[in-house]
Amino acid sequence: MTTDSDENRLIAERRARLSELRAQPGTTFPNSFRPDSKTADLQAAYGESSKEELEQLGLVVSVAGRLIRNRGAFMEILDGAGRIQLYVTKEARDFAKSLDLGDIVGVKGALHKSGKGDLYVQLDEYQLLTKSLRPLPDKFHGLADQEMRYRQRYVDLIANPEVRTTFRIRSRVVEFIRQYLNGRDYLEVETPMLQVIPGGATAKPFVTHHNALDIGMYLRVAPELYLKRLVVGGFERVYEINRNFRNEGLSTRHNPEFTMLEFYQAYADYNDLMDLTEDMLRTLALDVLGTTNVRNTVKNADGEVLQEVFYDFAKPFRRLSVFDSILHFNPDISATALADEQGAREIAEHLDIPLKDSWGLGKVWIEIFEKTVEHRLDQPTFITAYPTEVSPLARRNDDDPFVTDRFEFFVGGREIANGFSELNDAEDQAERFRKQVSEKDAGDDEAMHYDADYVRALEYGLPPTAGEGIGIDRLVMLLTDSPSIRDVLLFPHMRPE
Repeated sequence: MTTDSDENRLIAERRARLSELRAQPGTTFPNSFRPDSKTADLQAAYGESSKEELEQLGLVVSVAGRLIRNRGAFMEILDGAGRIQLYVTKEARDFAKSLDLGDIVGVKGALHKSGKGDLYVQLDEYQLLTKSLRPLPDKFHGLADQEMRYRQRYVDLIANPEVRTTFRIRSRVVEFIRQYLNGRDYLEVETPMLQVIPGGATAKPFVTHHNALDIGMYLRVAPELYLKRLVVGGFERVYEINRNFRNEGLSTRHNPEFTMLEFYQAYADYNDLMDLTEDMLRTLALDVLGTTNVRNTVKNADGEVLQEVFYDFAKPFRRLSVFDSILHFNPDISATALADEQGAREIAEHLDIPLKDSWGLGKVWIEIFEKTVEHRLDQPTFITAYPTEVSPLARRNDDDPFVTDRFEFFVGGREIANGFSELNDAEDQAERFRKQVSEKDAGDDEAMHYDADYVRALEYGLPPTAGEGIGIDRLVMLLTDSPSIRDVLLFPHMRPE
C-alpha cells in the first residue's frame, strides 16, 4: 500500500519531470491533438477481425486517453468509452519511458491485433497532452476506500469503470423519462429554487438571505405549488426534473439536495397516475436494463454477494391501502383495534413506537406502517388511502374523508414515488394550511407555511388534477443495485475533511 510519504515522493518526482518539460521548447500542455476514434467504437467495429484482415485494411487511427498500464512493449490507455492497447515502436521507447501512469497522451498509428487477439494502435505519432502529478491509487488496482471514492469522485471514475456505468444509466433514466412524458403531451417547465415560502412538502428548509430585496428566502423543498399554479393557468400537463433541498439528516437514502421528477395532469386522478407510473417504470426497466427483472444483491463487508433478489416489473403492481397493509403484515393486529384511536395507540405502545399527544389516529397509523410494513414491501407495490392528517395537499376520498386519494410506490422496501389526486378546494386548502401553521407554532419545524398566493390561485380554479413525485436518486439506486444514495450522486455531501 502506498503511504503518504511514498505519495509525496512520487508527486515530487513527477513535478520534477514537469519542470524539465517546461524547460523544453514547445507547449507543455498542448491542445492541438484531435482523436478521430473512440476505443469502444474500435473494439466494436474491429474486435472480431483477424490479424490478416486488419493488415489488409491498413487502417490508421488517432486515439487519446489516460495511461493506465505501461509494460515495456505495450501500454494501455483509457478514454471516455473504454480502453485499448498501444504498441511501443523502437522510435517511441524514450517517449514511453518518460511517461507516468495517469498521463494523458494522444497517439496516431496503424490498427493491428496481437497474437493474443487484442487490438492495439501502433505508436507512429505520439504526444504528451497532460502530465499527471498525482499517482493513480494502488497501481490502478482500484480505489477501495469508500469515503475517498465519494470525496474524490474524479479518481473513482478513473479507477473503477463500473462507476461510470452507474452514471451512464442514471443519464439514460432521465433521458427516457423526458421522452416518455414529452410523448404524452407533457410540457417541461422550470420553477424557482429560491422561494419566499417553502411549500409542497413537510420538510425543514435551508434558509438564506437576499441582500438586494433584504428578505429571508428558502431553497425549495419541492416545486409542487408552483407547478399546480401552472395548471391553474392552463398548462394541463406539466413536469419538472428538479433539484430539491431539505435541511435534514444524511443516510444511505437521504442527501441534503436530491433530484425529483414531479408531474401534474389535469382531468386525471390518482388511479390514472398509478397506471401511468406502472407503465412508465416497466418500460423504463426494459429500455435501460433490457429486462423487467431488476436484480439487487445483499453483500458482506468484503463485497461478496450473499443473496440475490429480483423485482418483477412485468407483473401487475400490487395495490394495498395503508390500513390493509398493516393488517396484512401484522396478522396479530385486530382491524377493530386499529380502527380505533385508543386501540391504535395501544398497538403502537406494544411495538415500542413513541407517540405525541397531539397526533391523531391517522398519524399513529403511519408510525405503525413505517415500523412494521415499509421495509417489507419488496416487490413493486402501491400503498394507497393515506390519512388526511398526514396528507395536507391531497384530495379527501369522496366515500371516506378520513383518508385521501393518495398513493406511495415502494420497491425493495424503499419509497420511490408519492402521488395523489390534488386538493382543489381553496377553502379546504386554506384550513389545512392553518392547521400546519399551528403545528409549526407547536414546534414542528417540518410543518408547512401558509401560502396565501397559492390559496389565491386555487380561488381562480384548479381543474380536477393528479400529481406525482418520483425520486430519481432512489430509482437509480434500484436500477443499478446501489446500496447508498451516495453511490448514485456524482458529488454527494460529506463532512469537511
